[in-house]
Amino acid sequence: MIGRLRGAVAEIGEEEALIDVMGVGYVVRCGSRTLQRLPALGEEALLHIESQWSESAGLRLYGFGSREDRRAFVLLQAIQGVGPKAAMAVLDVLSPAELASAVAREDKAAVGRASGVGPKLALRIVTELKDKPITDGPVLMTAPTSSSAAPAKPAPTGDAVAALMGLGVAEVNARRVVEAAASKLGEEATVQALIKAGLQELGR
Repeated sequence: MIGRLRGAVAEIGEEEALIDVMGVGYVVRCGSRTLQRLPALGEEALLHIESQWSESAGLRLYGFGSREDRRAFVLLQAIQGVGPKAAMAVLDVLSPAELASAVAREDKAAVGRASGVGPKLALRIVTELKDKPITDGPVLMTAPTSSSAAPAKPAPTGDAVAALMGLGVAEVNARRVVEAAASKLGEEATVQALIKAGLQELGR
């Protein structure tokens, strides 16, 4: 079974990436968080792979940016009612460290933010992951944000992504080019500058 892939990013789709390894293209299903962090097309990527086989779908490869992400994916699927799609959805809203923190706090609401995860399944996840090694680092018992706290200032990257999506750019591609532009232009970059840089990256 395939456990890791290192190769050039050939394509990035809504739910998967095509990784070219010495001329062989591997279709790897990834969550949005992993897709957003892939390098640009043609650049080398390293993905930790969980291989799964079924008679109906054949071999499917699920890719992650770290071993901890892959471990959390496997742990989540060991829970009744959690399939690959739900496990990916949880890891899209919570990193392994954040998931471990939510489990430690018994914060089912945090887990329930994942698409397709209802209150009962969120409770089951929080309950069954107790004492499981989700992350290698220390578990932070971060308290939920107080409702009286001042709201965070909207990030210009979010507005830039929304603007590009309004122009017909797929969300995963919009986030990828905006994050790349933000890293180049710095924290003070305006929404307009991010949009312009994103369009240039997309060749528009």
